[in-house]
Amino acid sequence: MKAQIAVLPGDGIGPEVVAEAVRCLEAVAARFGHQFSLAEAPVGAAAMDLTGEPLPASTLALARSADAVLFGAIGDPRYSDPALAVRPEQSILALRRELGLYANLRPAVTHPAVYHASPLRPELLAGVDILVVRELTGGIYFGEKTRTADSASDVCAYTTGEIERVVRLAAGLAAKRRRKLVSVDKANVLETSRLWRSVVNRVMAAEYPGVTVEHMYIDAATMHVLRRPADFDVIVTENMFGDILTDEVAMLPGSLGLCPSASLGDGRRGLYEPIHGSAPDIAGKGIANPFGTILSAAMLLRHSLGLDEEAAAIERAVARTLADGVLTPDLALRGSAAATTRCAGDAVVARLV
Repeated sequence: MKAQIAVLPGDGIGPEVVAEAVRCLEAVAARFGHQFSLAEAPVGAAAMDLTGEPLPASTLALARSADAVLFGAIGDPRYSDPALAVRPEQSILALRRELGLYANLRPAVTHPAVYHASPLRPELLAGVDILVVRELTGGIYFGEKTRTADSASDVCAYTTGEIERVVRLAAGLAAKRRRKLVSVDKANVLETSRLWRSVVNRVMAAEYPGVTVEHMYIDAATMHVLRRPADFDVIVTENMFGDILTDEVAMLPGSLGLCPSASLGDGRRGLYEPIHGSAPDIAGKGIANPFGTILSAAMLLRHSLGLDEEAAAIERAVARTLADGVLTPDLALRGSAAATTRCAGDAVVARLV
């Protein structure tokens, strides 16, 4: 297979962790007989330093022409003032908008070798494999906003079409997994949630009768994903609820550095990135955890290129690496030796079979 992949390392530890994911993609291409053309471009603060813009036209053009985008991290203390007119974070929002990406996928899979890193008891972590699908472009974050001297408002609005497309995507994924979908809303209070629930019921009954659907209020969901996380398969929810819930679920594996993500739209092209930030305090020290970025590359193979076997090979290699005790500082037990970013990448590549 031939594919073009845009590589946008970004800021902070982004270039370090992306480099290891690129090595894994190159190893997959070599071992499975594919041809991946990987082209790199600046984004975020790195792009601002070069061009004054967080998303230069040339970077956007590369992303549009690619089959998939591998993204690192953005953010720089020099541009941390929220009052600034131009900030690095604007690049990722613009990319999602320009590429038509409306669904964010965040898996959370636990590994016995790092149960100690999770805040939950080990007996709660066995068999946890959750996929949260968050609607990405609607809701309160994108509604009309007002501000006066003594009041403010943020409008939460959804259309039937916006809900239908993300529910279909989530249900399709659930149909390939354990056929269980939990839809999270606040239908006892919010009209947007009542619309959400009615659309979910209609779409699931008409198009996905083989998938069991359960409705859960957001407050209950935040409790149950900690009390009984292994019971969940696929969760679908709106933008703000998803923003909160995905960060909570991300703590189950034990470190943000273990968690990948994908942003998808109607086509096969997607944007893939670890969920952690740019971590400027450890940038350049060679101790960043690359596993989340490597697992994001696995999602890229599966969702944009249709290479399920190759994606599974990367996921198995990461699991074996963790089981063999190759742990970066965020995962290592206190007092034990920790692996560098490069060593962690070496270990995954060596286990790619």
